[in-house]
Amino acid sequence: MSDQIVIIGAGQAGIQLADSLRREGHEGPVTLIGTEDEAPYQRPPLSKAFLLDQLDESRLPLRPDAFYEQRDIKTRFGATVTAIDRAHKTVTLDTSETLPYDRLALCLGANVFIPPIPGTDLPHVLALRTLADAKQLKTALAGAQSVAVIGGGFIGLEVAASARKTGKTVTIIEALDRVMKRAVSEPVSRFFEALHREHGSTVLLETLTEEITPGGIRLKNGDMIPADLVVMGTGVAPCQELAMASGLHCENGIRVDEFARTSDPDIVAIGDCAAHPNYLTGQTLRLESVQNAIDQAKIAARTLTGTLEPYRAVPWFWSDQFDIKLQMAGLSGGADTTAMRGNKADRSFSIFYFRSGKLIAADSINAPADHMAARRILANDARTLTPAQAADTGFDLKQAF
Repeated sequence: MSDQIVIIGAGQAGIQLADSLRREGHEGPVTLIGTEDEAPYQRPPLSKAFLLDQLDESRLPLRPDAFYEQRDIKTRFGATVTAIDRAHKTVTLDTSETLPYDRLALCLGANVFIPPIPGTDLPHVLALRTLADAKQLKTALAGAQSVAVIGGGFIGLEVAASARKTGKTVTIIEALDRVMKRAVSEPVSRFFEALHREHGSTVLLETLTEEITPGGIRLKNGDMIPADLVVMGTGVAPCQELAMASGLHCENGIRVDEFARTSDPDIVAIGDCAAHPNYLTGQTLRLESVQNAIDQAKIAARTLTGTLEPYRAVPWFWSDQFDIKLQMAGLSGGADTTAMRGNKADRSFSIFYFRSGKLIAADSINAPADHMAARRILANDARTLTPAQAADTGFDLKQAF
C-alpha cells in the first residue's frame, strides 16, 4: 500500500480515483496532474445553469481546497504530461520534469471532435468542453442575436435550449434523421425535436454544413443560415494519443479489462477515454458520463490497492433541456420490445426496453420514480419485469426488485 501512484487527468474520474485510493487504505504518494489551471470541477452545469448565470463559478469545484491537503494528495494543475516511459516507469511533463510512478492511472477524458468543415477556425465558432470554453461561450452568447448549433446530441441540444431561454434565434443543424440518435430511441428523439420546435428553435434534420462564414452557415444544399455565434456540438473523441505513443492497446479509447487494467498491468484507464467490456451488452464500449467516471474510479482504486472487483455498474445518464429532465438507465441498443409507461401528452412518461423478454434499459422523461426503479431492476441479474407490467401504471415497479 506504499506504491507511488500518479493520476494523469484531473476531471471527475481523476478526482474520484484520488479520493477512493485513500478510502481503500492506500498510504503511499498520490499525485494528481491536470492540464487545466482549475482544480477538478463539475462539467454538466457548463451547458445549462452556468451558461445561464444561474450557478456561480465558486460552486463548480468537485472538492473544497482543503480536500487535497487533508487527503495528502499532491496536485500539479496547469501541467501536461507529454510522454510515458513504461520501461523506466516515469512520466514527462511539458516542463521537461520527470515523475516516477509504481502504478499509473490514465483519466484523460475526451476532446470535442471538430469535423473538417471550412470556417471552424473563425472567432465566432466555439465548442464546449472545459470551464474556459464555457466562460468564452457565455460572453459570446450575451452579445449574440442568432445562434447556430451544429450537432443535435446532448451538448448541442442543451446549449440550444440555454440560448433559446435567453431569447436568441436558434437553429439546430443535425446530419442524421433525428436528434440524439446514437443515444435514444426514435420516440424520445421525436419528443425532444418537438420540444425544441415548440420553444421556437428551427431544427434541420438530414442537413449537412458546407461552410461556416463570418455571417453564418452555408448548407450543402446552398441555403444560408444567419448566425453571429456558431456552436460545435459535434461529439467528442477519446484522448488516447498519449497512451498510443506509449504502446498501450487503443481502439476508440484505451482498451481495459473488467478491472480497469490496460494492456500494461501497472496502468489503469477510466472515464471517457477508456473502452471497457460492458457486462450488460457483452461489447466493448466507451461511456461518456459522470456515473461511469465515478464508478470506474472506485473499481480502479480497488485494483490499484490489490482487490480485483469487476466493473458491473448499471449505466445511467441525464440531460436537462427547458423544463424537461431526461433520465436514462441501461443501454437500449438491440432491444426487440418496448413498453410505454405514462402519456407523452402529460410530458411525464417512460419507455422500457426489452431484449428476449428481459429489461435492458429505460428512458424516463420527467418521471424520476420510474428511473430509480429501472436502475434497481437492472442491477438485479434475475430481473423479472415484463413489458405488460412496465406499461401498466397501476403496477408498482417496486415489486420487480
